[in-house]
Amino acid sequence: MIDLYLAAATEEGAAEHNPILPIWEEILVGTVAFAVLCFVLMKFVFPVMEKTFQARVDAIEGGIKRAETAQAEANQLLEQYKAQLAEARTEAARIRDEARADAEGIRQDVLAKAREESDRIIAAGNEQLAAQRESIVRELRSEVGTLAVDLASKIVGEALADEARTRGTVERFIADLDTAGQR
Repeated sequence: MIDLYLAAATEEGAAEHNPILPIWEEILVGTVAFAVLCFVLMKFVFPVMEKTFQARVDAIEGGIKRAETAQAEANQLLEQYKAQLAEARTEAARIRDEARADAEGIRQDVLAKAREESDRIIAAGNEQLAAQRESIVRELRSEVGTLAVDLASKIVGEALADEARTRGTVERFIADLDTAGQR
């Protein structure tokens, strides 16, 4: 076919060819080749390219949708965590307040018990002091009485051996001392 084309071209070349107008055989061969090329591209290449393009579009759109879904889930989880954190903080504050109230109650109880114990100890001390005072007063009365009788015996010069008289004298002396101390 190329040989025929070359032979025709040399024959025509001999017959003067217009350089502005193309050769009709070249136009025919170019048109047929272009048609075959377009047919092959449209039948085999463009559908594959279209499928690939559509798969990429679907992958990108699906990825965007998945990312949006994941973002929405993440935001929802974040809100749940924030709500749980706020709830935990509220619970911690409530527990802290209850602990403070319990501590204050325990403190008040301990103070009340300490006051009661202190009052009991003071009362017991006062009772013990009163008993000791009473005992000391009794001892001193008998000792003062004996000393007073001895002293009076020395001053008067006679023995005050009579027990009843001695006791009466001592009791009067102590009664006089009590009345003098109360004034």
